[in-house]
Amino acid sequence: MTAQTLKQRIDEDMKAAMRAREKQRLGTIRLITAAIKQREVDERIVLDDAQILAILDKMLKQRRDSLSQYETAGRTDLAEQEAYEIGIIQEYLPAPLSEAEVGAMIDDAITALGVTSMKDMGKVMAVLKPQMQGRADMSAVSAKIKNRLSVLFPGT
Repeated sequence: MTAQTLKQRIDEDMKAAMRAREKQRLGTIRLITAAIKQREVDERIVLDDAQILAILDKMLKQRRDSLSQYETAGRTDLAEQEAYEIGIIQEYLPAPLSEAEVGAMIDDAITALGVTSMKDMGKVMAVLKPQMQGRADMSAVSAKIKNRLSVLFPGT
């Protein structure tokens, strides 16, 4: 038996949500499938799991941004919807990395690449992004890399 692809899992979950009449869950899963299909049609390709993870990661980032804006504006109804969608999207992402794991991966990448200054931050990000996609907030990872490089190479 072959492992189920992420796309197949999303489709199965959509059918289950339809059968269970879970309207809110179904709506969120349909948003996910619409984003996947949109990219497939635009680029005339079939997305693999890594590309789907990138889409989910982008959707998660958008929801987090919206959530913070709604909370700031006092729109609890909209904030609750965004929080719900975040929960559904996270079900399809791999287990998140711990702070220690992120730190260790950053240090390993810096060592492996032989980084010598802050100018090499892009190289470190390029190596880490595929490994951490969907498992860590990449903007937070970027800040950690910058901080780590500024400690290792002050004044560069």
